[in-house]
Amino acid sequence: MGLRFFLAGIMQGSLQENSMHDQDYRGQLRVLLESSFADADVYDPLAGHNSSVDYDDATGREVFTNHNLMCREVDVVIAFIPQASMGTAIEMWEAFRHNRVVVTISPLANNWVVKFCSHKVYQDLKSFEAAVENGELAEVIERFSPAT
Repeated sequence: MGLRFFLAGIMQGSLQENSMHDQDYRGQLRVLLESSFADADVYDPLAGHNSSVDYDDATGREVFTNHNLMCREVDVVIAFIPQASMGTAIEMWEAFRHNRVVVTISPLANNWVVKFCSHKVYQDLKSFEAAVENGELAEVIERFSPAT
């Protein structure tokens, strides 16, 4: 079985209206990971939940809780946070405190969640893509994965 990835990332962020930030990054990350890691299992929490901003409270709470629990079980959480994202911060925390590898794509390198709950931080998608292509990401995952 290949590595299990969880695509964490900004959805609503600080938007006050019932909408989401652009989610195109999810497809880019999925393609990149699946083409670079043999048998990669990439879970996108938005897939199957495209209308999650319209969920009733009970459904929203269940999805939110289950996704956070998943972050404890996957091998790697890839967190895309071009700006603060409270949900992504919780996913990162759950993964980090359960010894999962957390790789963050964010310009917020001085933010304490980014700084202290990431094994590696890439400034943007371009630098992350380069790290995947040159093998650096694979080395980071190997270095910080718990011994099996």
